[in-house]
Amino acid sequence: MQALPDWVPEKVACYLAHTVAGRSIRALARERGCHASTVMRSVRQLEARRDDPLVDGALQGLGQSLAENSTRKDYSQMTALMRNAAQPADEVTINREARRILRRLGETGAFMAIAADLERAVVLKENKSGETTRIAVVSRGVAEAFALKDWITCRSTGRVMTYAITQAGRMALKRLLAVERGEADGFAEAASPFAEQHRDWGQRAVMGEGGVTQQRYNIAESPLAGLARRKDKSGQPFLTPDLVAAGERLREDFELAQMGPRVTQNWDKFLTGTDRGGFSGHGPAEGPRGARERVAAALRDLGPGLGDVALRCCCFLEGMEAAEKRMGWSARSGKIVLRIALQRLRRHYDEQARLPGANMIG
Repeated sequence: MQALPDWVPEKVACYLAHTVAGRSIRALARERGCHASTVMRSVRQLEARRDDPLVDGALQGLGQSLAENSTRKDYSQMTALMRNAAQPADEVTINREARRILRRLGETGAFMAIAADLERAVVLKENKSGETTRIAVVSRGVAEAFALKDWITCRSTGRVMTYAITQAGRMALKRLLAVERGEADGFAEAASPFAEQHRDWGQRAVMGEGGVTQQRYNIAESPLAGLARRKDKSGQPFLTPDLVAAGERLREDFELAQMGPRVTQNWDKFLTGTDRGGFSGHGPAEGPRGARERVAAALRDLGPGLGDVALRCCCFLEGMEAAEKRMGWSARSGKIVLRIALQRLRRHYDEQARLPGANMIG
């Protein structure tokens, strides 16, 4: 099984060893130290899941990788043609993307959509009126890995398939966030990642006057979602869908920017309102570099104050009361400033949309 990536679950490796490498059920059972019927159930369960396009695509890609390193002679007689799919390199890549994508899928009204002929999937968020907002983009290979790990499940098929996060995905996200916090605190592993999976809270680094501090937040909801449910004096939503979409776009770029090698990027100059014109992103990946440049351009356009509250609430997921306290504002004034910031941010993105290629995914 050396040809398989290290993130592949054991039952998937067993299934491929039987269907691709031609290993017998009894031989696999002896290696695993279990009854042959246990292996047989695992094989049948995975075979039944091949109706899911992402699961089927992942198994085909992994099967081809395994077949290229196998001595099996009758591989050409297999009924399923193995496509040359690009799979994530290692478990580090999968876990890094899981912290970003599963967190968004865990929000109320969020789901993943992907077309059969596209190599990228988008995460969308639907509000009560049925309008959707794009909140994240992920490669097809990573989405296939999520499906194979039972972290997402197919909820509708067709030309465009949609997926929702599973309970196993929620538990995996909590474990990954717990491990991440442990690493940030200087430990190789979190103290209790499996205990954390039963909690609905996460922690995020927030820049303050005294440096970086850890703040607790609800994994399943962003601050914008709570404000979007509120009504103003006329009975209209306090934040309209286009304002929420602008904030989510800023957050998407911010999260993509953290994927580059400069994961410790100092955003403090944006919070203090100084040196906003001196930002320069460096890194080998064009995606994270472009995302950093888009975030920097948006914050420069917003200016001090508006940029600060947008960065705190949209990107750092800081609650409105905490933001008001940190900024020294009076109570209940922060949401008004945030709405003004989102209006200006929406205008910024409208102006950027006129440029060639501005609306390309990712």
